[in-house]
Formats: sequence, C-alpha cells, structure tokens
Amino acid sequence: MDFIAISQGLMDGFVTTLLLFLLTLVFSLPLGLLVAFCTMSKFAPLRILFKLIVWVLRGTPLMLQIFVIFYVPGLLTDGQFVWPTMNTGWVWFDKTVSTRFLAALVAFSINYAAYFSEIFRGGIESINKGQTEAGMVLGMTKSQIFFKVVLLQVVKRILPPMSNETITLVKDTSLANTIGVIDLMYKASEQLLNGYIWVIFYAGLFYLLFTGLLSLLFGYIEKKLSYFKA
Repeated sequence: MDFIAISQGLMDGFVTTLLLFLLTLVFSLPLGLLVAFCTMSKFAPLRILFKLIVWVLRGTPLMLQIFVIFYVPGLLTDGQFVWPTMNTGWVWFDKTVSTRFLAALVAFSINYAAYFSEIFRGGIESINKGQTEAGMVLGMTKSQIFFKVVLLQVVKRILPPMSNETITLVKDTSLANTIGVIDLMYKASEQLLNGYIWVIFYAGLFYLLFTGLLSLLFGYIEKKLSYFKA
C-alpha cells in the first residue's frame, strides 16, 4: 500500500516537473532567438547590453538566479511584492505551490533563453552569407530569406547542442524544489526523510526514461533534417 501511495505522489511531482519543463521551452526558445538577434545587432549599445546580460546569466548558478527572482523582489519592496497565484483548478497544484512555480518558471525561462541565444547566434552566423545575397538578388525580403532559406539550415546545425541543453533542462528542473515547488525531487526527498531510501532510485528512473524519450525524439528529428548537407 505504501508503494502505491508513494508512486502516486511521485507521479504528481513528475507532472509538475513536466509542466515546468514544457513551459520553460515555450518561453525560452522564442526569447532566446530574440536575445540572439540583439547580441548580433549593429547598434552597439544594444549589442553590448545583451551580451553583458547573457554573460551574467551564463556565469552565475541557476540556483542563485532562482533565489534572486523569488526572494529579492519582496525584499526590495519590503514585502509588498508577492508573486501572483495561478488558479489552475488542479488538485495537486495548490496556490502556495503555484506562486513558487511561477517564480521558478521565470528563472528557468530567462536562464535558458541566455543559453539558447548563444546556440541560435552560432547557428545563424555559420550560414554562408552568400545565400542571403543570392536571395536578395532574387528579390526576396530579409524576412523571407531568413524563414525560407536560413532557418531550416540553422535548425539542422543547432539540433545537437539544442538537444543537449534540453536534456540538461530536464535535470535542472530538480532545482525548483529549493524554493518549495512540489516537483518530483521534492516528493522523493520527502519520502527519503521518512526512511524510504529506494524512492531516490525510483525518482531517478523517471528522469532516465524522460531523457531517453527525448534522445529518441531528437534523433528522429535529426534524421528528418538529414537532407541538409553541411
């Protein structure tokens, strides 16, 4: 009976982990592309500012950034700032958790946007400029050249590092429990304190299966894009 109850608790925590993972990708990927454009901007102040931001985000621990985003706004406003609640209606997602979840989501999205921006920048700059010039000769606009000529080639080239960062994100979500987000690791550590040592290995199995599925997915996508030759 204990095994069934603990398994259900871990599954609830895994759903929170999965939700944090998916929402982080939804927000960080487009934000990372925007930051990449800013770091490549010909307007020097904008380029320098965003390169500095990326340097700070990549050079400081994610856990520190989570603490800063969750605690500092309240400290600076003498407790006036409170993270808003997210009334989802889900039983396992109560208001106390949701405020912490939102702070964790903001921290993860900003942090991974910085990493993704560098991957996007490297991919875009690796494309031969001759292709852009050829597109302009054919009368294509810059947006048409980017989305119809450059983008798919960029996706092909950045897929390996992007898949690596995405898999790293799965494991990094475990840091959300440091501010009380009831995710998979929070549930596992809770049961560990109750003397169930095997729960830690059981939780590890969740991560292994999830990252394994992602590896298969990225391998499939890479084969689909194999018609692009370097």
